[in-house]
Parts: sequence; C-alpha cells; structure tokens
Amino acid sequence: MSTGGPLLELAGVVRTFRNGDNEIHALAGISLAVAEGEYVAIIGQSGSGKSTLMNILGCLDRPTEGRYAVRGVDVAEFDADELAELRRDTFGFVFQRYNLLSGASAAENVEIPAVYAGRSRRERVARAHDLLHRLGLGDRADHRPGQLSGGQQQRVSIARALMNDPAVILADEPTGALDTASGRDVLDLLDELHREGRTILLITHDATVAARAERIIHLSDGRMVADEPGRIRTAVTADRVGHRRPASRLGLVAGFSEAVKMAFRSLRTNLFRTALTLLGVVIGVAAVVAMLAIGGGSKQDVMTRIQKMGTNLLLVRPGAPGIRASGDYASLLPADAEAIARLDNVAAVSPERQGGNTIRFGNVDYRTMIVGIWPGYAKARDWEVAEGTFIIDDDVKGYAPVVILGRTVARNLFPDQDPVGSYVLIKSVPFEVIGVLAGKGATPFGSDADDVALVPLSTALNRIFGRTYVNGITVQVTDAALMDQTQQAIETLLRDRHGTEDFQIRNTSSILETAIAAQNTLTILLGSVALISLLVGGIGVMNIMLVSVTERTREIGIRMATGARMQNILLQFNTEAVVVCGIGGMMGVALGFAVAAVAAMFGIPVVYGAIPSLLAFACAFFTGLVFGFLPARKAARLDPVVALASE
Repeated sequence: MSTGGPLLELAGVVRTFRNGDNEIHALAGISLAVAEGEYVAIIGQSGSGKSTLMNILGCLDRPTEGRYAVRGVDVAEFDADELAELRRDTFGFVFQRYNLLSGASAAENVEIPAVYAGRSRRERVARAHDLLHRLGLGDRADHRPGQLSGGQQQRVSIARALMNDPAVILADEPTGALDTASGRDVLDLLDELHREGRTILLITHDATVAARAERIIHLSDGRMVADEPGRIRTAVTADRVGHRRPASRLGLVAGFSEAVKMAFRSLRTNLFRTALTLLGVVIGVAAVVAMLAIGGGSKQDVMTRIQKMGTNLLLVRPGAPGIRASGDYASLLPADAEAIARLDNVAAVSPERQGGNTIRFGNVDYRTMIVGIWPGYAKARDWEVAEGTFIIDDDVKGYAPVVILGRTVARNLFPDQDPVGSYVLIKSVPFEVIGVLAGKGATPFGSDADDVALVPLSTALNRIFGRTYVNGITVQVTDAALMDQTQQAIETLLRDRHGTEDFQIRNTSSILETAIAAQNTLTILLGSVALISLLVGGIGVMNIMLVSVTERTREIGIRMATGARMQNILLQFNTEAVVVCGIGGMMGVALGFAVAAVAAMFGIPVVYGAIPSLLAFACAFFTGLVFGFLPARKAARLDPVVALASE
C-alpha cells in the first residue's frame, strides 16, 4: 500500500433521487477511504446502495452532497469530459451483464478504451490480443459476444477494463450471471490482478465472494454499517500500476476511424432500415443530378438553336410596339429593306414574305411554308445549300420562278431522287428546283426549320401572295458590339420614312438572353424540387438516427464508461449520419446519371457535368452533417449511469 494519502476518498456522500414527489435516499452520508493497492468488497442486499456507490466511485454519477476525491483531487468541479478522461485513465469497469458491443469482435471490444485514449491502431490491436491471450481467449479474438460463453464474455470485459492499465478495477457483481466454475475463474483472475498491485473494488451481495477481499464494507439502506477486515493481505508483485503515458493527440483521428467502422457495422446490422434511410437521400440526389443534367442539356440545345439562327440579327416586324400584328399588316415594304441596307454596320438584309402553301410534284402534294427572300437571306441566316445553288440578285430582278427546298420538303416530295432540276407546282405555277438547303433541325420554338421552301421575294409577292408588302426584314449586323446603335439607326430611319412608329425591332441576342433566363429559372425550379426531396431525406435520416440513439443508449453508456468524451459520442453518431448520407449521395449520383442516360436515349438533350454531381453529393454530405447533429447531440448529453441502466 502506498504511504501517501488515500487513492479514493468519500466524505459525507449523499445521493438522492426524485421519483415524482418522492425523494429516495440511495446513499446517506457515506465516508470511506480506499488506499492504493487495496482489495475492497462492498456487500449488501439489493437496494442497499451498492451500485449507486460504485457509480460514484467510478465517476459515472455525482453525489448530491458530500465530497469525493481521487488522489486528493475533488472531482465535484470536473465537467463531463474531464470525468470521462478520469474514467478512461484511472478506472476499469467489469459489469455483471458484461456490457459488450454485440456487433464487435472480442478484440474490438477490448480496444475501445484505447480508441478514446488516442492509441494508434497497431498499438491497441497488439495490446488487445496480448490481454485476450493472457486471459485464455487468444483463439477467440475474432468471435463476437454471441459466440462466447458467459465466462468468456466476462473475461473479455476484464480485458477491456485492463486495456488502459488502470489503477482501479471496479467489478459490479462480476459473478452474478456466471456458473460456479466460471465465477471462480473470474475471482481468481481478480486475485491475480490484485497481486499485481491494482486496487480492486468488488460489489457483491454474496458473502462468499466478498470473503475474497482484504476489506469488507457492509451497506444497508444507503448507510455503511460495518468496515471489517477480510482475508489476510497477500504480497503484491508491483507496487504501482495505472501510470501509462497520457492520451495521445491521435484521439480524434482514432475516434473518427472507430466511428466510421461502427457506422458501417450499424448499417449492416439493420439493412432494411438502412435501405429506407438511404432511399430519401438517393432519390433527392438523383433528382438533383438528373434535373440539372437535363436542364443543362435543354439550355444548351436552346442556345445552339438560337446561335444557328444567328445572334447578330435584328428582326424588324410590322405593327406598332405592344400590338400583335397579323401577317397582312402593311407597314413594311421592300424599299425599307433597301434603305436599311445602306446604313453603317449592316452586313446583310433580307425582306421576307411567308405563308403556308401546297407544293405539288407529280401526284404528291405537300403543304409547307413558302418564304420569299433576297439573296442576303443565306448570309443573315447562316444557311447554306447542300445541293445546287442559292437565289441570286438576277432571280429577284427577273421574277424568276425558282425554288430552294428545305430538307423535310425534299424528303417528302423526292424520297428516292435528286430534286435539283425538277419542276414543282406552287399555286399552279411551275417552279424549278435549283437547290436543297442544309439541315437546320428544330427552331428555338420547337418547329421544324427544314419544313420550308424559299423563292425570290419578287416572285413570291407577284405570283404566290399577290401583295406588295412583307412580313418582316432580317438584318445582320457586322459588329455585334454596335448592335444597339444599329437598332436605333434603323428605328430612326423607319420612323422618318413612315411618319410613325408602325414597326417593332427585336434582336436575337435579347431572345437568347430571355431563353437562357427562362431555362435557368426552370432549372432552379426543378433543382429546388429535388433539394426539397433531399431535405425530406435528411429529415428521415434524423428520425432514424434518433431511433438509433434510443436503441443504442446502453452502448453509449458503455462507451462513456470506457472513457468516451462528449465529442467522441458526438463524432460517433454524426459520422454515422454522414456515412449514410455519403453512401446515399454516391448511389444518388449514379442513379441520376442513369436517369439522364435513359432520357438521352429518348432524344432528350442531356449535359453531364462534374460540378452538379459534386454539388449534389456535397448537399447529401452536409445533409448528414446537419441532420445528424441533433441525434448526436442528444447521445452526447446522455448521463452515463442512466445510459448504462437502459434496457
């Protein structure tokens, strides 16, 4: 026994509990000193206060009144984390019901105190196996508690208590759940630990078990009624234990590693519940990825189509601003186009007249859009001919009966032959096919741009439409940076020519901006819906984690008894939520890509991007972080003694 002050000292300790309006006195003025190296048995019947006294001695509980000191230091002012460190470094607990983690192997159970002490994985694995080998369980290190007998489980519990080489072993009814032979083996092991110099506090109701101790404390109704010697003290082989090096700075890293491992173990244990938890996150992330991919594809498609139409165009249409003019609104004339062509920064001009009409070839009739144009139309619209030639100035001046067919029209009228050189009838007038336009695809507004036939404007006005005015004028500017100035110049010119503002001008860059803005709004809307789904998934994660905290309350108590601080428990459960959401995020990204791929198979434009995927995964990750915090906080704030008592 050491010659200094007592290792543990209680002075006038009172512990009361409230049950409604009733006050229960579990301990009533206990004063006790335990020297280092003593073997003390605390004996009493059920309800005498033995377990309450052990909880206070092991810093699992606090006295209501009185003083409790460990190595002369009053622990009353210690916060929860300081008490956890004291339990981790000074005490080893051996419980009646073993209190092993069912999902962990024997070696992993033994390692737990070293995890919270920040020991490296190599060090704690080696020590855990050494302890199990010493206790005769070297060949059972990989077995789970359910695969071990009661005596073997209690030996694992003792090995865990020895993991951090504590000065004090607190054994609460260590033989209560064992048969006679196994109980004797456990008591022999406690004797051996005592001979090594450890302080043993044995809680029991059995006088035969208590007789093993050198000192026997009798409790009755929360009071110490006797303090008598037990057997003769045996010689010890070491006079000081429990002075291992301080906890490593690797504590957080080791704790995180344990938390991740425990998270996957928890997922495997409750596969069906895990699947339901993942479902909300997976759907949310998949929706974000798929919606953004499809939205990005649609936006790119619209931009491509508008760019094909030309982003440096000014479209002059008849009718005063704010008035939707019909096709017969006679305010624009070919002469207006001639005047516009003479302005600065104008690269090409094409007045247009269009209307639906039927084209006949042989016995085949096909209705399409007939457009009267100038040669500048090809440049303004950036539209080349794939076969034949385009309309020239002489065709316009000579009212030539020639036509250029769009690909759709050519395919319907001439499915098996080259149309160039053939003649078609438009309003009973024969027109020679001089060319076929290159394919354009769909317009920004969804119609088929190739379902068209182009004729010289003069021919169209006189032989097809019987009008002298046009539907519009397309103007291509040379320098897009000066588009606004050119638009103002055209407005001034036409206003002077007409004496009023009976026209409207739009530029394709503004159309592009409007289309992009609309598409962005739609993408944000769809993304918001997907994020709401992810939010619902996050709430599901929180609910499941709250259930998990309730189910695993005893586990939390075990971890706290073996030295887990609040941040360790917080990290444990928050990590589990993050792991769940992280897995759900990865599965959701994969599912989102799969959905987008299926959409692409049906002709829906899709753009795959790393940023949307990373964003969706990050959302899932932070969903776990945010929604896992409340359950983790609840777990971290549990009272150790209450958690251990949970069923």
